[in-house]
Amino acid sequence: MEKELKRHTTERTVISYQEGQFSEKEDVIALEKPLTIRINQIEFATVVCTPDHLEDMVIGFLASEGVIRSYRDIEEMLFNKNQGIVNVKASINMSLTSETYTRRVISSCCGKSRHFYLESDSRTARTIMNAPTLTAAECLSNMMALQEQSTTFKSTGGVHNAAIFRNGEMIASRTDIGRHNALDKLYGYALKNHIHPSVLSVAFSGRISSEVVLKLSKMGIGILLSKSAPTDLALQLAEDLEITTVGFIRRGSFNIYTKSERIIL
Repeated sequence: MEKELKRHTTERTVISYQEGQFSEKEDVIALEKPLTIRINQIEFATVVCTPDHLEDMVIGFLASEGVIRSYRDIEEMLFNKNQGIVNVKASINMSLTSETYTRRVISSCCGKSRHFYLESDSRTARTIMNAPTLTAAECLSNMMALQEQSTTFKSTGGVHNAAIFRNGEMIASRTDIGRHNALDKLYGYALKNHIHPSVLSVAFSGRISSEVVLKLSKMGIGILLSKSAPTDLALQLAEDLEITTVGFIRRGSFNIYTKSERIIL
């Protein structure tokens, strides 16, 4: 637990106000670092993140952006942590232009209109046809397991946590200041370890936003558990992409919003 905090946090002297008095104290602060990703000598993106499990994050990020198709596409990955740069050598057949990854589009697929933020989303999002079923008890226990290991959040209140589960067992958990980064770290882990997404579910500390639903679609995972609320657009996308969304998992209760047949008694 202490080792995890050292990776994710630093300390800072702050002025605290309590019961009419000011006092100095040491506070635990979440780390935030920029990482610039270069692909085949071309600068592709800069991600602001918590500086751990960076290899997993880069793999997951590039896969979710459609730059790579699998872990085998990465030939070499060299980190310069002092400069905050990672040089990725990859076997890809595409042009890396800023226009490709910033243009906003509306794409139609399978007769349905999908509203995506970026063109890369329209190319990489997919309908989830295969996903496990979870019992109501597993929904509660998975969320409890995520919260019990979220030591950095308990110390700082400034990070997101996510975990992937298979057959009721947590197989990986990741922490980051960015909700997308936490999910990308899980995606990278699954790709590196050749874990098929159809057997996985995700427990997540943040709200169910449209961007998070899109990320799960890119990962190929069909069940999202959250302790927080969804947005309307997120639920529209979840219905379209056939992703099960379960929110407000708290104190023995929850709400199922989409694809409820995957949650059973």
